[in-house]
Amino acid sequence: MIKGAHHQRRKAGSWSRLLAWLSVIALIAAALLLAGAGPAYRWEMIGLGDAFNLMRNGVYAATGAVALSVLLLLISAFTRRFGAGIVAILVMVATAALLYMPWQQWQNAQQAPVIHDITTDTQHPPAFVALRDAREAAPNAVDYPGEATARQQQTAYPNVQPLHVMAPKVTVLAAAQAEVEASGWQIAAITENTIEATATTRWFGFEDDVIIRLTERQDSVQVDMRSASRLGASDIGTNARRIEVFLDGLRKRLDVDA
Repeated sequence: MIKGAHHQRRKAGSWSRLLAWLSVIALIAAALLLAGAGPAYRWEMIGLGDAFNLMRNGVYAATGAVALSVLLLLISAFTRRFGAGIVAILVMVATAALLYMPWQQWQNAQQAPVIHDITTDTQHPPAFVALRDAREAAPNAVDYPGEATARQQQTAYPNVQPLHVMAPKVTVLAAAQAEVEASGWQIAAITENTIEATATTRWFGFEDDVIIRLTERQDSVQVDMRSASRLGASDIGTNARRIEVFLDGLRKRLDVDA
């Protein structure tokens, strides 16, 4: 009996070690797939479809890591192997942290309208000039999509509004250029009224084009902005956030009250 019980404990220990290793390996594979999808696409090693497949497989690997960890936790509870239980808990916590960003992106995608061209002036949006050729070579249209997009934008992003500044236009232009440079965007052209630049997303390296337009009013300068993705039907709210963050930064740079 004692020999049989000892054999069972050894067998349970072997299973615990195997499950622990498998869960850790699945977690590492998930991390590599999820983290590597963006850079692999950005460095033109794979296409966009393949990058999304890598991310999907990363989610599958993470799901496998959780399933193995749950099984390991149950076995450790029955066999009183607390070390294995700690490994299981650590893997589950790490997996949850790993999946947080994709889950957040998925949540944003569910809530955001399927649009990719955002502007503070939907009636007379700033027009790309210096970046027109680059946008014409991209999948998305160079011209603003029109009234349907405007209605969706106004419903989803009501805070995307022009900024009015009581300062000389040359001062506002210089501040806007400084804010563009601080944002890390690549400037394509600067005129006395506009700045055109390209913003590149950190993970996948998607290129979104930006134009800032200054219009002198009777007692102020109106700052309008447009941010448009070159690729993709939905920007998951990226362009609206970019405009809001930029204009807020410009407001603070000029020390203007909201």
